[in-house]
Amino acid sequence: MSYEKNFIDSALFEFKRYKTLGDRTFAQLDNQDIHWTYSDTDNSIAIIVKHLVGNMRSRWTNFLEEDGEKIWRNREDEFENGYGSKKEMLEAWAKGWNCLFDALATLDGTNFDTPIRIRDEQHTVIEAVHRQLAHYSNHVGQIVFIGKMIKGAGWNSLSIPKGGSATFNKEKFGL
Repeated sequence: MSYEKNFIDSALFEFKRYKTLGDRTFAQLDNQDIHWTYSDTDNSIAIIVKHLVGNMRSRWTNFLEEDGEKIWRNREDEFENGYGSKKEMLEAWAKGWNCLFDALATLDGTNFDTPIRIRDEQHTVIEAVHRQLAHYSNHVGQIVFIGKMIKGAGWNSLSIPKGGSATFNKEKFGL
């Protein structure tokens, strides 16, 4: 396996893992929950998703030919008036991730060395992917944390629950 394919496969695995964390959080929330904020200065899940989708569409549309900060993107608008419903949010969420996955599927040994521009800064493919992976994981972490705050004791853990390490290790390793 080439290092290019290995890198893209690894990046796709990580991006899909973060998408799944978001998906599993959304499954526990209702329409009202996605608009909840701790205070008036905070972003709701609907706003965070709107920002992520705007970023994904901007960064990954024609990413080998155009700067990742598109002139049609209105970043400031992403932080106003989140999606009206969970259904609308989930449809946009899927479109954003599909834009990313479709873009990464175009990479191979023939174009892996193409310089990527983001806000007029040149990046290698590896740097651009790492930049976006870090950005998306940060916001997905916010989404999960907000979901956990909303659900409280009703939250279904997305990983090994607090106090569950011994049980996990026993089941996984027979310890």
